[in-house]
Formats: sequence, structure tokens, C-alpha cells
Amino acid sequence: MSDEKADKPETAVEQRATDQSPENAPEALGEPGLEIRAVGERRGMFGVQGSGDTSGYGGLVAPVVLPGAAQRPYGGWFDGVADRLDPLIEQVVIHRGEITFHVRREHLLEIAQKLRDDPDLRFELLSGVSGVHYPGDAGRELHAVYHFMSFTWNRRIRVEVAAPDADPHVPSLVPIYPAADWHERETWDMFGLQFDGHPALTRILMPDDWPGHPQRKDYPLGGIPVEYKGASVPPPDQRRSYN
Repeated sequence: MSDEKADKPETAVEQRATDQSPENAPEALGEPGLEIRAVGERRGMFGVQGSGDTSGYGGLVAPVVLPGAAQRPYGGWFDGVADRLDPLIEQVVIHRGEITFHVRREHLLEIAQKLRDDPDLRFELLSGVSGVHYPGDAGRELHAVYHFMSFTWNRRIRVEVAAPDADPHVPSLVPIYPAADWHERETWDMFGLQFDGHPALTRILMPDDWPGHPQRKDYPLGGIPVEYKGASVPPPDQRRSYN
């Protein structure tokens, strides 16, 4: 019986169960030449422990890894854009066929101005600003990720900056890209990143008096009291029918 099992190929589920590589490791992505950088460890589903979960996820232990720096030549038009942004680039990451330029926050405004105004770049649209929290990335716990598009050249890139928890300040891009306004407000609301120079950095999703920033990894899950301010619940015979 044991010999039969040894010769039998593993199912997809069994293969995943025995594979210890994180899902975004180079081998899992078919990118064996890509370097990775560990920035922490994940324990349990969504970092929750002691929930009584019997599915097995409660015992999950997996490294949190980020793709490492790419080496020239990057390929295609990536090198041309990188040439225009040097020496302001901290590092370049190419992952899943997309390029991300990591820059220091003190260079962010200069980079953004160049992306918009350089005729060889012409990234006219800032389509979004996202926040990420890596508690294990010491000194770089908070990241702001900017998504740019060039209509002229039909190209998309990302620019990423990092700030420490102890000094969560990043310059606002609203003076250069006004579309950043609400995106920066949401990133502040959810992650606590301060965008210096923003015309009105106020909460956009949570109430103004809400404590904390709900999408940070250290924000408690569950057990948050819900406050009803001035709301009333009508009796059952007066409620709206959805039949």
C-alpha cells in the first residue's frame, strides 16, 4: 500500500499543502530569477489567533516577503523611463511584468513633477494612491503606492515611498496631481499616513472622531463597539419590505 502511494502523483491540494513557499515567492510565480526580501512573519489567518478556528488556518505560519530589486537591462520601455528618473530612484522592482520605482519621500515631489512634465514621460494621470502597512519592515513600516498612466505612450507604472511609524509623513501630490486629493484622504483615514501640504487632510470613510486607522495590521479585528448617533429603528410592522 505504501509503495502504491509513493508512485501515485500528488493532487493539487496535496501539493499546495506540502509546498512551504509563500504564494508570492518567485518559484510560485514562475519567476525563478527574482530575489525576495523577508519583512515579517504571518501567523494565523489575517493575523488572528485564539479564535477557535478548526479549519487549520489558526496554525498557519508563513513568511511575509517582498520582491527584491531588479537588475538592468529591465527590458522594453522600462529602461527608458528609468533613465529619465535616475538618480532619484532608490530601487526598481519588476514583478509579474509590472514595474515599480521605489523612491525616497524627499524626492517624491521632484519625481512626480518629472513624470508629468517631461515630454519623454508624459504620465498625465495619477489614477490612485494606496497605503500598505508592514509592521516587520523596521523603519519602513508604512508605504504609499502611486499608480501613474501615460495616455501619450500608453504606459503604466507604480511609484512607492516608505515612512517609519514614528514619522509617518509623506509630501502631498495634490499640487501636481489634483486627483490625489481624495485618495490621500482615504490613505490617511485607513493607514495614518500624513500627507504634508494636502489642502484638507480629513477622514473620508470613517467618522471624524473615530480612533485609529482600520486597515493597519495592528488594528484590532472584531469587538469594535458600534455607535448609533441619533438613529432609530422602526417597529417591525413599519419597516421596509424587500419581498
